[in-house]
Amino acid sequence: MARATIIGSGPNGLAAAVALARAGYDVRVLEASDTIGGGVRTQESTLPGFLHDVCSAVHPAAVSSPFFQAFGLGERVEWIRPEISYAHPLDGGRAAIAWRDIDRTAADLGVDAQAWLSRVRPLSTHIEGLVDFTNNQLLRVPRDPVTAMRYAIRMLDQGTPLAERAFLTDAAAALMSGVVAHANSPQPTLAGGAAGLLLAALAHAGGWPYPRGGTQRIADALVGDIEAHRGTVEAGVHVTDLRTLDWGDPARGDLLLLNTSPRLALTHPDVPPGYARAIESYRYGAAAAKVDFALDGPIPWTNPLVRQSSTVHLGGTRAEIWASENAVAAGRVSDRPYVLAVQPSVFDDSRAPAGKAVLWAYIHVPNGSDLDPTELITAQVERFAPGFRELILAHHAVPASSREAINPAEIGGDISGGVFDIRQALRRPVLSPTPWRTPMRGVYLASASTPPGPAVNGMAGWHAARTALRDAGTPASLDDLFG
Repeated sequence: MARATIIGSGPNGLAAAVALARAGYDVRVLEASDTIGGGVRTQESTLPGFLHDVCSAVHPAAVSSPFFQAFGLGERVEWIRPEISYAHPLDGGRAAIAWRDIDRTAADLGVDAQAWLSRVRPLSTHIEGLVDFTNNQLLRVPRDPVTAMRYAIRMLDQGTPLAERAFLTDAAAALMSGVVAHANSPQPTLAGGAAGLLLAALAHAGGWPYPRGGTQRIADALVGDIEAHRGTVEAGVHVTDLRTLDWGDPARGDLLLLNTSPRLALTHPDVPPGYARAIESYRYGAAAAKVDFALDGPIPWTNPLVRQSSTVHLGGTRAEIWASENAVAAGRVSDRPYVLAVQPSVFDDSRAPAGKAVLWAYIHVPNGSDLDPTELITAQVERFAPGFRELILAHHAVPASSREAINPAEIGGDISGGVFDIRQALRRPVLSPTPWRTPMRGVYLASASTPPGPAVNGMAGWHAARTALRDAGTPASLDDLFG
């Protein structure tokens, strides 16, 4: 039986392992950390009984992923689907609300109702075509070219200075800017507009769900399937040099998949100089600095609707959000930064003791920053929820400079696997119709540094595994593996 060794137990590595184990390989997953899951882990990082997601927390990309749909993740994990996908509080007690119901969202936006519908509804009602386009290498003919073209036109609308004229009200402008800012890029940029429009469309297509009990449930489901097919997953094995790793014999059909930074491939003894130069020139970008809070009770948001949303974007107006993101691009951090916050215990009582609550929050910072974001995040929450500070029982901060020690793939705290701009959306990490394949025989890349890029969807792992199977002369589809 041929062997497949996967380095890294993030969602992409585990997805690749599931596919190869089902295809008949003897699968072994090696994880550097002491716990399994990479970006989908949940831990008691503050106080006993308070469960915090280590990296990702809310998963619209997971439930819409073709791989995870074939895998049956929707049935293997209990999902919470709030009626509000995300909320954006504004000063004076106001808030813009992205309901799962797009018509309800538009109705709340008044004069901007039609502007929101015209930009998002054509994407949300054709979400399968949009997901197919965005979950693959862009150097291909899309299966739904009409939706891809609509997406491109709206990307120009939200990823250029035209965005300043898209909406008349500060509520609608903030609602879109808050979701575009997920991209962790200067504003406005085409890649940011593309990322935001996809997330906005998902908000109205299936919502922004999250797993009851924590995002670890995703990793647990994948590991269970690997083990059911006689694969193994080992924690505490930090591979830093491929020359010292016994992963088998590629001439015999053995495989090595890297759910890591592509830099690990440079330690292979047979890496060609041209490929090495391409990997060395691959760029890493702005980072995340995160804080987990254990709270004495629910957050007292001034606007009551924000209390019903698991995901909250804090940053004020579009102008403030743009200023915050552009400060990071210039190597600084705004005094009023954009904060991406999740309060999972609003709908999941397993996340904190009775009557208590948890908050997951991060800001964008320059790569490698050692800034402790606790006070900046606390002040922004307090701005829209007076009394928040008095609820804090404990907190745990992770500066960007510490993230790489937690997850070696996060170079300098970059949680996106590399700068996500138009250039690196195409060249990720090399310009190729099959960038998951390396020039070294039997070696493949299977991380967010390959298409489709960042997000918990398992698709980079699936593309890497599918490419490896095709190269081995045993091509397989999702239907072949999952029936």
